[in-house]
Amino acid sequence: MILIDTHADTLHRRAVRPGDENDVTADRLRRGGVTVQTMALFVGGSPVLSDIARTFDLMWQAGEKMKRESGLAFLTDYRDAAEGESAFLYSVEGCDLLNGDLALLSDWRERGVRMAALTWNYPNCVGTPAKVDADTPLTPFGREAAREMARLGIAPDTSHLNRRGFYDLLEMGLKPLASHSCCAALCGHCRNLTDDQLKALFQAGGYVGVNFYPYFLSENGKADLDTVCDHVLRMLDMGGEGKIGFGSDFDGIECKPQGLSGPQDFPALLDALRRRGVTEPLLRGIAGENLLRYYDRIDPR
Repeated sequence: MILIDTHADTLHRRAVRPGDENDVTADRLRRGGVTVQTMALFVGGSPVLSDIARTFDLMWQAGEKMKRESGLAFLTDYRDAAEGESAFLYSVEGCDLLNGDLALLSDWRERGVRMAALTWNYPNCVGTPAKVDADTPLTPFGREAAREMARLGIAPDTSHLNRRGFYDLLEMGLKPLASHSCCAALCGHCRNLTDDQLKALFQAGGYVGVNFYPYFLSENGKADLDTVCDHVLRMLDMGGEGKIGFGSDFDGIECKPQGLSGPQDFPALLDALRRRGVTEPLLRGIAGENLLRYYDRIDPR
């Protein structure tokens, strides 16, 4: 089985808190049967561009160190995933560094970045995060950047983006993804997607990776394997068959669902979905095949 996780903040943790224990390690990926772990280059805790640039440099260095220490490959295309092996792949969380310069997207793509969240929690040159407001549209440069991402085969990532920006991407005819988001109908956090958003995204050919953060999964922050399953099943009800997967947020969340403390626990989550009636063909899709098909839609090769 191909198993892909579309979001973890391990590079940031290794870069800025190198003494901390990580949720994601090569051993835990192998034990969990994870084929590709997406590693986010995260803008970090400051909206100052010089701080973000410094943090990005540290994360690139952390990635190089992981390559040496883990012995695992860093891929440049999810479709190069090999069943039975584990590998990493880069994403970007927050396009602040573009700062009006589309050429940087080509540099990211050459380094292996295959998805880029337009914002984190700060307004930037591209758009406005859900944390700030729901109604501010993408900037004119943000529209240019999204089109250039599509041209390069970098998926525009709507996790953290506000609702107006989300619909702007769809109205442009793009097929964005949400790398680590959940259902607003089950938990009303501003980071989560409404049923209408989910239906529109799936109809457009997009993709959602279900986030494991308990405060995105339930109103009281209490969650277990079944709570994650609830969000998966809700997305299936919204038309998500063939278009959903997992976006754990490991190493970026301070608490996790009971029974899901790291990538080594993915088999338990798959078993929970089986108990909830998810068939093996559907399960293989959710585990990873759906994401491979998503890249076939946005970047045929």
